[in-house]
Amino acid sequence: MPKIKTNRAAAKRFKKTATGQLKRNKAYKSHILTKKSTKRKRNLRKSIITDSTNVKNMKKVLPYL
Repeated sequence: MPKIKTNRAAAKRFKKTATGQLKRNKAYKSHILTKKSTKRKRNLRKSIITDSTNVKNMKKVLPYL
């Protein structure tokens, strides 16, 4: 039985926490920052736990994470 390939794009974007949840960074922080408020940009810096509705698909894409 061959090994399953990990999706490298996803592997670079997600980290696993000690409890087994997936941690990710928020989007919309790379460019066009002038029109975004300071408060909004500050909140985009924080990482967040991946939503439970997406976890099943993410575990399939990241079998060894």
